[in-house]
Amino acid sequence: MPGGVNSPVRAFGSVEKTPVFIARGKGSKIYDIAGNEYIDYVCSWGPLIAGHCHPKVVSAVNAAAKRGTSFGAPTIAETELAEMICSAFDSIDKVRLVSSGTEAVMTAVRLARAFTDRKYILKMEGCYHGHSDSMLVNAGSGSAEFSKPLCPGVPKEIASLTLAAEYNNIDSAAKVFDKYKNEIACCIIEPVAANMGVVLPKAGYLQSLRKLCDNNKSLLIFDEVITGFRLYYGGAQKIFNVRPDITCLGKIVGGGLPCAAVGGRAEIMNLLAPIGSVYQAGTLSGNPLATTASIATLKLLKTKNFYSKLEENSKFLEKGLLSAAKKTNIPMTINRIGSLMSCFFTKNRVENFEDAKTANVKLFKTFFAGMLERGVYLAPSPFEAMFVSAAHSKKDIAKTIFTAQNVFGKL
Repeated sequence: MPGGVNSPVRAFGSVEKTPVFIARGKGSKIYDIAGNEYIDYVCSWGPLIAGHCHPKVVSAVNAAAKRGTSFGAPTIAETELAEMICSAFDSIDKVRLVSSGTEAVMTAVRLARAFTDRKYILKMEGCYHGHSDSMLVNAGSGSAEFSKPLCPGVPKEIASLTLAAEYNNIDSAAKVFDKYKNEIACCIIEPVAANMGVVLPKAGYLQSLRKLCDNNKSLLIFDEVITGFRLYYGGAQKIFNVRPDITCLGKIVGGGLPCAAVGGRAEIMNLLAPIGSVYQAGTLSGNPLATTASIATLKLLKTKNFYSKLEENSKFLEKGLLSAAKKTNIPMTINRIGSLMSCFFTKNRVENFEDAKTANVKLFKTFFAGMLERGVYLAPSPFEAMFVSAAHSKKDIAKTIFTAQNVFGKL
């Protein structure tokens, strides 16, 4: 395997450490192949909101596996999951299940281009939308002339069709729309950015972006692969009261198995084959194991006080880490919404990608190493989020805070 891994961040390159190989997980904990225990705040990068090996999810998947792992044909579980997603999101009339967030975004962009008959797309700097060619682009704000591939293998011709604006800066987006008037098919954004670290939208920002898209007859795509079902049962769009035209879902919607979804208004979704001419297909899309895991997980999320308990524990963790940093004179800013949060080693506010890049990366690397050595597993990157699950107990969080204070004291 290139680099010994199947996804780059697992190689621990950002923290200059040797990666930990995981043998198993249970609840809030994971255990490496040497038997060491860690309190896990990665949670498979977000999907495991109920924790590792939740008995109801495991039981449902085991039962499904006994009936068959894949058929490449319609199943009742697909319909049940589709109904649950549509009922959870006011903006989704119809949904297409796929196998990854990247695939969901790729399909959403294709739909937007087909619906508007336009070629340009607008994204926000620092937001990550998977590794399809159109999204691996480093674009100067509003200048297609300066758009360039973020990695080899992405043709510059494709890169030139992706424009970029500054996250949380509505004037930046407006300038792009002015320059490419009547040419932009869609604007895609993480309503809460979670791949430059967690960055919340400013008050009114998403609403203004909705108006910009409406005024320019462009579609608004919310990438809720991370935030969907994480922050609220109806996603971030429910919290901020902004309705996108298309929504991309992933991670939690698979219950820990490979499953994602793209959904939106019926007139847009009806463009998809077999009733429309926009082609998309997938052998394992909506497979029985993933849809069963998803249904079991979403049912857990609907239980009484699920989100209020997550909020309580996440707030406890945030306050404890900030207090520990203050006691040891470590500069730290924490951005949090619900059970999604990031620690930035800076005293300054972090409201966009440029702000995030000013945080002390060297300090983060040392902090990460110290926490790992003491049994707390954090994301091995300064630009990734921490995920709190329902399986994290007050005891887990108290231990995490105590450990952090010890590590801060040695920084």
